[in-house]
Amino acid sequence: MSSQYQAALDAGNFQIQRCAACHKAIFYPRELCPHCGSDQLTWEQPSGQGTVYSTTVIRRKADAGGDYNVTLVDLAEGPRMMSRVEGMAPTDVKIGMAVRAQVVQHNGKGLVVFKAA
Repeated sequence: MSSQYQAALDAGNFQIQRCAACHKAIFYPRELCPHCGSDQLTWEQPSGQGTVYSTTVIRRKADAGGDYNVTLVDLAEGPRMMSRVEGMAPTDVKIGMAVRAQVVQHNGKGLVVFKAA
């Protein structure tokens, strides 16, 4: 499952799973629905809209890349995922902030990050 997820990201597509039995959205990729146990999972492209649930700033020296944020985002479809918010100072990321997902390439691999909406 994770290889299929990563292949989609590498192609620039962010996808999550949805259970055909209970209809709940699922993230991170799994073999079975964590809500009902069904193996009837399909892939879909989420809206990309989300809300910052929690955030913290990781402090690094400037020569090591500088400070960055680690953020938990509640996707509009329901699942929560860990990522970061880019395009602003790490300390400016706030709980409750509306964000939008974006796939970027990092070291040749697709990665989901968020920008303020």
